[in-house]
Amino acid sequence: MSSLSTILQDIASLPSDRAMGIPGAFYTDEEYFHEEVETILRRGWHSLGRVDEIPNSGDFFTAQLLNEPLLIVRQSDAEIVVLANVCRHRGMPLAEGTGSTKRFICSYHAWTYDLDGILLRAPRMKNAGFESKNCGLYRHNSHIWNGFIYVNLSAEVKPFEHPSLTDLLSNYETEKFKLAHVEEEIWNTNWKCLVENFMEGYHLSVVHPETLHDYTPTGLARKLLTGYGFTSYAANYPKNTPQRGLGGPNLTEDERLRSTLFSIFPTQVVSQAASLLVSLSIFPLNAGQIKVKWTLSTYSNDLDESTIADRVALWQKVNQEDREKLERLQVSLSSYHAGSGPLAEDDYEGTIRDFQLWLAAHYQTKE
Repeated sequence: MSSLSTILQDIASLPSDRAMGIPGAFYTDEEYFHEEVETILRRGWHSLGRVDEIPNSGDFFTAQLLNEPLLIVRQSDAEIVVLANVCRHRGMPLAEGTGSTKRFICSYHAWTYDLDGILLRAPRMKNAGFESKNCGLYRHNSHIWNGFIYVNLSAEVKPFEHPSLTDLLSNYETEKFKLAHVEEEIWNTNWKCLVENFMEGYHLSVVHPETLHDYTPTGLARKLLTGYGFTSYAANYPKNTPQRGLGGPNLTEDERLRSTLFSIFPTQVVSQAASLLVSLSIFPLNAGQIKVKWTLSTYSNDLDESTIADRVALWQKVNQEDREKLERLQVSLSSYHAGSGPLAEDDYEGTIRDFQLWLAAHYQTKE
């Protein structure tokens, strides 16, 4: 591990005009992945989905982040909380999938919890050491931002703060977008590969010649803001591109003529356009496999049902094109010859360097 960490620090210290990628072992080594879990992934903010997946009191969905089963539920006071989906009696999961309920009843021994995770009932418990007030469900640190639900698995959580990114997106009114589609898939690739792929415009015209090239060609990609914990770039449209919905009233002409792509490290990548919002939440499973949950949302009533169906189909195709490339890449990254290659200029792969610098900083400051 020390040798890989040294390599990462050396690459991060290179001048920006001599940026290099990281070698294949960073994406394939299981021991290194387990190191990432402790130094990066468990301490980061992860997007779990959109708030309107659970619009009403008692609505919930479940997720598995690393080795933690999560229960995301809207309470009676409308607050959304992220609870450990683990009964305090013998560790049984309390819920699966999605649904709506007034309380959670364990299917093993009928321990019953309210929507806040407080234990309401534990049948036949006469153990002298049992106190119901000490047996509530663990509540994880969570945060709502722009309609996204985030969780941090660390007890010593750092604040979720991205003011410059908030400003960059403000005219889009991201929090007002309405959920239209949710889908989950297993991809045989490393989590960092998807972050890097989604966040660079260098591949757009090559990998997506029919789906994306005509309106987000590689040549028009331009890097935008970066900050601690995020990066962004503009996938600009040709000037003659037909308008795809009006979007927010304060959008500038430049904002209407681009998709603003951003990543909140470590595991969320997003494409924000005037009327369409697509977010991919990455759940790392091991060094070579991830679960991808992606959501598609639309602004107000900008798009009719037929157009939304077309956009869903388009993004299914785009994701499939990326998935095929990344799964092939994952195989070759195990090669002895999968070394460190030069990155393209800032507008095309500068976002990958931003990601590297963030990764390296986490290893420098790990406890």
